[in-house]
Amino acid sequence: MDASYEKLFSHLDHNEDGILDIFELLEGLQGVGVMQDGGKKIFTTGDVNKDGKLDFEEFMKYLKDHEKKMKLAFKSLDKNNDGKIEASEIVQSLQILGLTISEQQAELILQSIDADGTMTVDWNEWRDYFLFNPVTDIEEIIRFWKHSTGIDIGDSLTIPDEFTEDEKKSGQWWRQLLAGGVAGAVSRTSTAPLDRLKVMMQVHGSKSAKMNIYGGFQQMVKEGGIRSLWRGNGTNVIKIAPETAVKFWAYEQYKKLLTEEGQKIGTFERFVSGSMAGATAQTFIYPMEVLKTRLAVGKTGQYSGMFDCAKKILKYEGMGAFYKGYVPNLLGIIPYAGIDLAVYELLKSHWLDNFAKDSVNPGVMVLLGCGALSSTCGQLASYPLALVRTRMQAQAMIEKSPQLNMVGLFRRILSKEGLPGLYRGITPNFMKVLPAVGISYVVYENMKQTLGVTQK
Repeated sequence: MDASYEKLFSHLDHNEDGILDIFELLEGLQGVGVMQDGGKKIFTTGDVNKDGKLDFEEFMKYLKDHEKKMKLAFKSLDKNNDGKIEASEIVQSLQILGLTISEQQAELILQSIDADGTMTVDWNEWRDYFLFNPVTDIEEIIRFWKHSTGIDIGDSLTIPDEFTEDEKKSGQWWRQLLAGGVAGAVSRTSTAPLDRLKVMMQVHGSKSAKMNIYGGFQQMVKEGGIRSLWRGNGTNVIKIAPETAVKFWAYEQYKKLLTEEGQKIGTFERFVSGSMAGATAQTFIYPMEVLKTRLAVGKTGQYSGMFDCAKKILKYEGMGAFYKGYVPNLLGIIPYAGIDLAVYELLKSHWLDNFAKDSVNPGVMVLLGCGALSSTCGQLASYPLALVRTRMQAQAMIEKSPQLNMVGLFRRILSKEGLPGLYRGITPNFMKVLPAVGISYVVYENMKQTLGVTQK
């Protein structure tokens, strides 16, 4: 084996000086399809003495250590110990890790590794495929097969993605979160006029029964000028950072509570942890949700800004006003997160089963499409609760409006506006999904490049 390593080292060592610098390694690995990020990770891990060069001993040690890890991963997948990995063994292994895939998807994974067309993978094929892939264990191999993004498109209670220990140590996690946060801020700001229109239609339901999209925009511009279309957006953008931070922190804590040490988190535990993390984050930032609604509904000059709004609410309505509508908001998380996750997984599996050819990676645009559709389905289910929440947040501002609780508001809306009243404002809400996704994607990808986020 040392002879084959020596031959490989000589092939990469273009200037034949007995050492590899980062440029030689990256150039050589590019020829075998290894991305730059993967090459850099190999170089950093292999360069034990941190002198910025790889000599033959370091190169050989890295490959031997990596081969041992790949051998362990191979054995963990080879359930019947026959020296070959089959589709059924991949399905079984992923189920243990809490991931459910079909036989067809497992066959696609095999095809990407299978060199001799037998639809099984032996140790040699496995080693050759992962020799220059810097994954270290079966979990990272699964992540290599499963692409994910951290994009925030607003109004999202989606379950956070897990970060690997390596990503946490290397600082990749905060870069990815920052990229998602900036993408969310740009996306929300770009679609803020539609968001304000939605809130206006939700709050002034019966009084503005004839308010349509064009009329709503016209009314807002007439009352406060073009700038008024973005009223409340500042609060909406400011709350991204604390909401994301609390959601990810809480998600990690709930995962620990629901799983034993060393145990892999399953789909059910992931859903429960994600829903509870969403609820925790919403509890923490909920007063800002109330401020956003009040600013969006308020007239020109009513509030000079976010702090003025908070001061007036506290003075005239007390601390309890900052949590008006909290119960329907909390209840809305369960149908939203449940349906969002279920539809997302269903759409992704359908694409993999019917449209994937040579790759098991759906790609970012497919995943974003699945995310947009699943989010829309989740919103359809939870929208009446979101509407009642917004009405409760703003009803103190509406003259002669009775201060009703959640049940009372539901009854009032159904009796005066009928079932369509529970979905008032949903059209502008849906109109912002596609531009929000598109803008988020472009900004997110550019931010990742700027921040040097390693591609999964």
